[in-house]
Amino acid sequence: MTDPAPNRPLRLALPKGRMQHNLLQLLADAGMPVRLGQRDYRPRVANTDFDCKLLKPQNVVEMLHQGSRDLGFAGADWVRELGFPLVELLDTGLDPVRIVAAAPAAVIESGALPRRRFVVASEYEVLTRDWLRRCGHEAAFVRSYGATEAFPPDDADVIVDNTATGDTLAANGLSIVDELLRSSTRLYANPRSLDDPARRRRVDEFVQLLRSVLDARLRAMLDVNVDAAHLTAVIEALPAMQNPTVSPLHGGSGYAVRAAVPRRELPSLLLRLRELGARDLVVSTVSQLLP
Repeated sequence: MTDPAPNRPLRLALPKGRMQHNLLQLLADAGMPVRLGQRDYRPRVANTDFDCKLLKPQNVVEMLHQGSRDLGFAGADWVRELGFPLVELLDTGLDPVRIVAAAPAAVIESGALPRRRFVVASEYEVLTRDWLRRCGHEAAFVRSYGATEAFPPDDADVIVDNTATGDTLAANGLSIVDELLRSSTRLYANPRSLDDPARRRRVDEFVQLLRSVLDARLRAMLDVNVDAAHLTAVIEALPAMQNPTVSPLHGGSGYAVRAAVPRRELPSLLLRLRELGARDLVVSTVSQLLP
């Protein structure tokens, strides 16, 4: 179901469910807001010529493999589970989860699962069976279709499920005994959709715009004023992306220095720069960064 025409719209799949909110915000921040009706499965992505469709994450992965979609956002967990050879273009880091094995306290022996045969429930059959094989466990597998945490203790001894905080597991009396993998929202492509250079260029530009927002979220724009005597020390202390911008102040009273700095370093950095002679420090939000 592939279309070799390089100039046709890129066919993009967006996921339904928990990943949707943060992903739509990312697209909006990148200048590509999504117009989504209440029951609309074919939303519009502004400022693009995308042919967009809304699908469950599992179906995003399947349609990418089939070739009816060129690009799609899905969790790494379902790509691993379904085993299709897709190309990962970008890890957004959004909505991170862990795929874990969990069990009630009555099942756990000395912090581990028992060596006896048990029943395990999960939506992830491939990941679960691989984990059982690696760990040498003997277990009967039961497929769940959501609300997997409700299976123990009556219908399963152990579950394999995704969790962001572990709160739902704990609320149902389950403790994590092992971690299978970590997942997040990622952009994938059908390999054949990247064969044409013109289409690959359009894909690369889309990825650059998304990455510019993700990079900007990690940084803040810092403006400071400093006199000539302290300029070198202030510049050397700045963790800038490349080189900071330096401009003379009116009247020759010093210099204005501007740099995009890591947001997590701001508390200590501001105090350090004040000690080095910087003044009039101003922090502002960065929307997008393209190096």
